[in-house]
Amino acid sequence: MTKAIKVGCQTFTWEMLGKAWTGTPDDLISAIAAGGYSGIEITDTMIGRYADQPGEFAKALKDSGLQLVSFAFGSKSGFTVADAMKDDLTAAQRWIDYAAQFPGALVSIGSATVVSEGPRDDKFAIAAEFYNRAGALGKASGVDVAVHPSSHHNTLLFNRADYDRIFALLDPELVGWVPDTGHILRGHEDMLDTMRTYRDRIRYLHLKDVDANDRWAMLGKGVLDTPAVIELVASAPLFNGWLVLEEESETAGADPAAAVKVNRETMRGYGA
Repeated sequence: MTKAIKVGCQTFTWEMLGKAWTGTPDDLISAIAAGGYSGIEITDTMIGRYADQPGEFAKALKDSGLQLVSFAFGSKSGFTVADAMKDDLTAAQRWIDYAAQFPGALVSIGSATVVSEGPRDDKFAIAAEFYNRAGALGKASGVDVAVHPSSHHNTLLFNRADYDRIFALLDPELVGWVPDTGHILRGHEDMLDTMRTYRDRIRYLHLKDVDANDRWAMLGKGVLDTPAVIELVASAPLFNGWLVLEEESETAGADPAAAVKVNRETMRGYGA
């Protein structure tokens, strides 16, 4: 490997529980630190009382031995509604300013989604304009911005053709990529080819596994060739060394803290 590997945890493992999760961001920090991770990626939905207190959040992370890998956010607009772009850019600037308080932290912007009628071509153009403009805001503030496509319901960025279309419209100097192995596996015949093709855009990696029927699986229990993926990203020129585990399986739904701890142990088996 050409980069030192660090392992973080994404808080969506708890967020996916919806109203069934009644904890706090401090509970997330505690569980992730206890799970053996060195970094955290948190979302606008899960930041809670720290949303306007980056200094307090930084102290809480430091006290638990964690580093902020990235701040992730989405929008009800799916970033495909032109009339919502002004508000979406305001949100982007807010979280860019927040991430700027944490050395090396990125801002990860969620997948464009289809939330209204109209031609798909128009939605790609609107999403790309938003991502590029958000990337310019990040560059001006010294914060890397990256897009995180997903395979969830209504995503605009599902299969390889969708990735090719959006990346053709994105300025690689402004917008990076956070590949998510689980989401790519669900929409791409050859995940590794997709990652090789856009390797130069990779900033960090989401590791997630699926079974042969595209159902979420615990890391190492599905079809993902984890060592091959790690080897690929480790030599990517802009890869910052972070592997962020994000678990959405039924096992995690039953006990998120236990699931992410098991995944961390699995990663040690891969030498990370």
